[in-house]
Amino acid sequence: MDIKVLGSSSKGNCYIVSDGTTKLLLDCGVPIKRILPGIDFNPGNVAGGLVTHSHGDHVKSAKDLMFRGIRVYASAGCIGAANIDGATPVKSMKMFTLGTFRVLPFDTQHDAPEPLGFLLKSTVTDEKLLYFTDSYYLKYKFTGITHILCEANYDPEILRRRVEAGEVPGMLADRIISSHMSIGHLEDFLRACDLSKLRKIWLCHLSDGNSNAAEFRKRIQRLTGVEVEVC
Repeated sequence: MDIKVLGSSSKGNCYIVSDGTTKLLLDCGVPIKRILPGIDFNPGNVAGGLVTHSHGDHVKSAKDLMFRGIRVYASAGCIGAANIDGATPVKSMKMFTLGTFRVLPFDTQHDAPEPLGFLLKSTVTDEKLLYFTDSYYLKYKFTGITHILCEANYDPEILRRRVEAGEVPGMLADRIISSHMSIGHLEDFLRACDLSKLRKIWLCHLSDGNSNAAEFRKRIQRLTGVEVEVC
């Protein structure tokens, strides 16, 4: 399983995943001029784009992708909120197939209409990739995962100190806590899952001021015993 990071922040999120046979885009929140070189200027080689939710840093280039013939998949709530008519609606826990990937959407917890995460299984390599972002909590437990691309947005202690110092408004802090995954909640989630086949984790969507990339990497590596990369 190969993952190429085109953007991972509040400025824009986009990833290319490939099992060697099929390429997919995970979110498309960066300008199309950044996506095109990432796919070798060949939209025909991309089986589809999966969008988690309607915020601009995840859906910015959806219309540009569809204009170039790449089908975009998202929840009905996301399609309506982002005004991306022509996208293909998908539902939580309703599996579908894109090339050599079986895709299972699942609902997440964010301040957007019908946000989703995606579990991808390659029929070529038998690998499983779990992708979720912008969710303060996941109610599902997963088994047999080989790769995880997930949000580790903030450290509650760093956020608390910045609120007390007047660097982060209280209302913004409340929104972060109620809509994004903290490093502690991520650790709790990982402990609840079957990680016996896990090979690698990518930590994405880290907050610029409320996270510590080196510490996050160390904590998740210590917990899981696998390679951890910070996007």
